[in-house]
Amino acid sequence: MALSKLEKPKWHAYFDSMSKVLDGKRAEVEVDALATGSQIEAEWLPLLGITYDPKDDIVEVVLEGLDHMIHKPRDVFVDQTAADLSSVEVIDNDDFHHIIKLRDPLMLPPP
Repeated sequence: MALSKLEKPKWHAYFDSMSKVLDGKRAEVEVDALATGSQIEAEWLPLLGITYDPKDDIVEVVLEGLDHMIHKPRDVFVDQTAADLSSVEVIDNDDFHHIIKLRDPLMLPPP
């Protein structure tokens, strides 16, 4: 996997294009901060998309039953190969680290 930093002017287009590819993935959302420690906000819910709204300066992680909003993001890092995105880390202006881990759903054989 290759961890890389995305430049802010590219966030909107990147998340728009990746949301189409991420359909069907499961996501875990973890928020790490010095003051509060590590908190799991969502545990392997179906991911509906990730967007960046430059007008309101918000990254929105849309999961089944939950919208995780990240206000005033400062940095975005992605861990990906040519074929797959495995995680996104968004650091907000208050130095909270929002880590979105992605995986394919477990495909079980029919009973």
